[in-house]
Amino acid sequence: MIRTILAASLALAATAAPASAQQRGGAPGAFDFYVLALSWSPGFCEVSDRARERDQCAPGAGLGFVVHGLWPQNERGYPTDCGPAGRVPSRAAVESVRGLFPDEGLARYQWRKHGTCSGLSPTDYFAAVKTAREKVVVPPAFAKPDRPQVWTPIDLERAFVAANPGLRADMMGVVCRRSALTEVRICMDKDLKGFRSCPEVDRGACRVRQIDVNAVR
Repeated sequence: MIRTILAASLALAATAAPASAQQRGGAPGAFDFYVLALSWSPGFCEVSDRARERDQCAPGAGLGFVVHGLWPQNERGYPTDCGPAGRVPSRAAVESVRGLFPDEGLARYQWRKHGTCSGLSPTDYFAAVKTAREKVVVPPAFAKPDRPQVWTPIDLERAFVAANPGLRADMMGVVCRRSALTEVRICMDKDLKGFRSCPEVDRGACRVRQIDVNAVR
């Protein structure tokens, strides 16, 4: 079961990685800002090859936006796997973000790949994840849509901007795959007190004319 969860977590990371160059290793805490990545479960579950292996995609799960990760990011590129590899989150640390990540395997994987670059302890990193998620208001249209919708990327960004004072379109990126919405990435200052411009993340956003927003199931 643990291997299955880890494999699915790796698949999610592979299909929705930051749109910039990965820089493996590096000094923990040496980054410019954070990216909060919110995975749209119905879209991810439609396009993922491992959807059947994930509780997130189980019939009746009823999940919309969930946390994919909180990623330390640089103006160009992003660090990963900053170690030390033996530093693992406690059960209590992981439990503190239950309901934010779709499963424990993804939470632990995100700590290893991205959290180790934050310069924080596992407990403080997951506290930062919670703070970042609480900072973002999901627009009402995405609360629990019971029917498919079609949006343009700019209108989807505008919906998030309207729901979050201080957020602008150049501070986020909408991600799609095969025209299906899979993720929204929002850039935040290192102290998580405000949003900030992130040209590289914005440039990596979806460029299709219309995005299919699948219904929550």
